[in-house]
Amino acid sequence: MNESVDDLSVSYFEDGVETVKQLDKIVLTKGAWATLIFRYQDWDQKKQAYSPDRYTIRRYQKKNGEYKQRSKFNISSREQAEKIIEALQTWMQEESDVASNE
Repeated sequence: MNESVDDLSVSYFEDGVETVKQLDKIVLTKGAWATLIFRYQDWDQKKQAYSPDRYTIRRYQKKNGEYKQRSKFNISSREQAEKIIEALQTWMQEESDVASNE
């Protein structure tokens, strides 16, 4: 049961194998709606090895004392993650430049 943000995880086990291995998580927001970003790896059955790091952003809603996942966005590659970072940094800099010119 996911009663606390700390309980939320993307780890998943199937037939005794951890098919989704959570490496880290960061809580972006807490409350009735919680937003978290996870770093994880998928198990590749054919290679018998974990994938390179992957990332997912998940939104949860707390209802009746329990968090339920409501949406997710999977970042499909390192390249896509870098583009997201670059876009956010550009926008943050533009916002900072506008604020300093006011």
